[in-house]
Amino acid sequence: MFQISQMALAACLALSALRADAFTASAPRLHHAASSAGQIAIPSHLAVPGAASSLLPSSPSPPPPSSSSSSRSTRLFSTTDNSSSSPSSSTLERLPNSSVRLTLRIPPASTSAAYAKTLAAIAKQLSIPGFRKGAKIPPAVIENAWSRNGGKNAIKTMAINELCSELIGPALKEEFDLEPIGQPALVTPADVLAEGMTPGEGEFEVVVQCDVWPDIRWKEMEGKEKPYAGLTGKYRRKPFDQARFDAALRDLAERYARLEPYDDGEVRPLAMGDACVVNMTGYLANPDGSKGEPLPDAASGDNVEVILGTGRYMEGLVEGLVGGTVGQVKTVSVRFPDALRNKELAGKQAVFDVEILSASRRILPELTDEFADQVRPGLTVETLKEELRKAVDSQDAQEYVPARNEALGKALAEVMEVEVPETLVTNQAREKYALMMTDMRDNGMADEEIKKLISPENFDKYKELSREGIVRDFKISMAVDEIARLEGISVPA
Repeated sequence: MFQISQMALAACLALSALRADAFTASAPRLHHAASSAGQIAIPSHLAVPGAASSLLPSSPSPPPPSSSSSSRSTRLFSTTDNSSSSPSSSTLERLPNSSVRLTLRIPPASTSAAYAKTLAAIAKQLSIPGFRKGAKIPPAVIENAWSRNGGKNAIKTMAINELCSELIGPALKEEFDLEPIGQPALVTPADVLAEGMTPGEGEFEVVVQCDVWPDIRWKEMEGKEKPYAGLTGKYRRKPFDQARFDAALRDLAERYARLEPYDDGEVRPLAMGDACVVNMTGYLANPDGSKGEPLPDAASGDNVEVILGTGRYMEGLVEGLVGGTVGQVKTVSVRFPDALRNKELAGKQAVFDVEILSASRRILPELTDEFADQVRPGLTVETLKEELRKAVDSQDAQEYVPARNEALGKALAEVMEVEVPETLVTNQAREKYALMMTDMRDNGMADEEIKKLISPENFDKYKELSREGIVRDFKISMAVDEIARLEGISVPA
């Protein structure tokens, strides 16, 4: 079990939230699935919620305000309209899963303006016999000519969509301080509403439903001012690697070994742990192991110090020198590493004539406070071991970062409440579904077989299987953003 402070928690999770499938946690930066190169696109119709009908077009950005009175009609509808028409009104009903139902009551002047604007736009596209270009065409004539594109109410349907595209965003943001997510939907289809609409006559009511960016609510935790402070979680990891610690401590001591030359006249065979100075002359090995062509000068050398220890040099060199004595020339067979930069020699067998010029004992220091102070002033042998232990443990811990972050995320999700909009679940599921299909193709599945898997039924099943993880990830992402805001933590871009 571990415990972590709120500051460390926020920083840790803020970094871990930068995953490929993480949600952004601020409404204006709503995450949308973007198909990368080679990714299979999943049709959007696979995940349209069935509660509301007739998806509306995206809301255009409102034009900048103007002091000219002739420009006031550019905005067909506004909750702060300064025109002579009566002010509109709207009411809001909260629904589960961060969804809302917005009822808009649009004044006659606004429906008349929307209808007139739609007529004018259509008139520019039509060519009607008997009317020259630019001539004023009676509305009934335009309606009759356009009816073949969508029935007798086609123009009114377009006018309703035009109205809704302009009014929904401002009504939600300015009146109710809500940020819509995805496409709002008319509860009653626009073509049905058009049957009861008479532009310029009576108040026109429209009801839309959409998801909005949710609010986060922290649970009250007894004895805690900040519910996210001091969270604990559990995850499994391997025991401390004592063998790796011992090797690291030994390697550190090796760096501070001192050399003690053999006594004059002492003939002592080289042993593992000793050091020697040698001249080396190398040859490529023939198939029978004998000397072949001389190696380049860079592969040979004079006055080369060799420390007799495993894993230090090319395979066979140290083993061939063990037992040698000063003045002796030993013939040693070696194998160059496969990863050698010189690709002409990588993996090749070679033979070296090695003349031993001198030999020394390598004396390793004792692990005392004096040695620790030599490594870094102020260290003791105990603090040295503790720092080394932490270094080894932190390296091993990297393997368990995903498990640790998952444990932190679960603990964090339990101290907060947030309703996750269905639009977000759908968008994330669609992206994950597309990635899964792409992986299948990359693993060799034929495109025709993949296409058979892309169906509304299969997507719905996948979305339900993925829902728990998507909801959890969204909650964590939103909590991370909120904690960072509360604690003043920022992550560099």
